[in-house]
This record gives sequence, C-alpha cells and structure tokens, in this order.
Amino acid sequence: MTYWLIKSEPDVYSIQDLQAEQRAIWDGVRNYQARNFLRRMQPGDLAFFYHSNTKPPGIVGLARVVQTNVVDPTQFDRDNKYYDPKSTPESPRWQTVEVEFVEAFPRLIAIAELREKFSPEEFLLVRRGNRLSVMPVAVSVSEQILAMRAASES
Repeated sequence: MTYWLIKSEPDVYSIQDLQAEQRAIWDGVRNYQARNFLRRMQPGDLAFFYHSNTKPPGIVGLARVVQTNVVDPTQFDRDNKYYDPKSTPESPRWQTVEVEFVEAFPRLIAIAELREKFSPEEFLLVRRGNRLSVMPVAVSVSEQILAMRAASES
C-alpha cells in the first residue's frame, strides 16, 4: 500500500464535497513536482485529504485512488484559472488521478499536532516552506496518522 497526501482549500473542494460526489478528478495541480507525484499513484493507493488555507489547517479524511493517468481537462479550458496555453490535447502537460471517498475523520488532525508528532525528515508536510499540494507519505507515518484519527488530542 502506498500513501499520499492531497491538499485542497475547503471553500474550493472539501472532504464533504468528495463525500457527496463519491468520486472526483483531482484537477488543477500546476506544480511539476506535485504532478510527478500524481503520475506515480496507482489504483488502490490511499490519500490523506488535507484542508489547507483555513484555521486550523489539517487532515480531515481519506480518499482512494481509483484511476490514474487522467488528462486534466482544466488545462484546455480558456475560462478556467488552471488553463495552460502551452498544453494541447495531442501533448497534454498535466495528468492527474480520480479519487473516491473513503472516510471523513471524526476530528481534524491539525498541522500543529502533526508538527509535534513528526519531524520534517519523516513527513514532508511539516517542513517549513513546503507548499506542495500532493506528496508521498511514508507507511510508518501513515499508520500513525490512521491511529491518531480517532484519538483525542493530548
């Protein structure tokens, strides 16, 4: 099992939106390193769903990758903020994945709690200045996060 973390602002797309829709294309990623992580995902991989740009930010749920190598349609839409004029249908620059809802956590696991639990070497998310919207999560870290989801904060 491979684990990932995917970020979204809750006012743009929340765990509740994914729960209501059940499946969604994870579109709009425009960072090459994050895109390359999306390309490494495989069906069945799990992704922690992180609400960013909110108070407090944190992990709120879990999604599963159901389809990979999906061409991100927003790159071709001139009216979309993720439009990329250098991308063409014959040679798309941006691929993504489709994810499905697995669960909403009973509580948010805040970034402050994650920083207390994990070092920057263990978990890319807690590195200062990290702004990636997609990143791998080590199995050992993932298991601890899964254990934290229902535990009360100390």
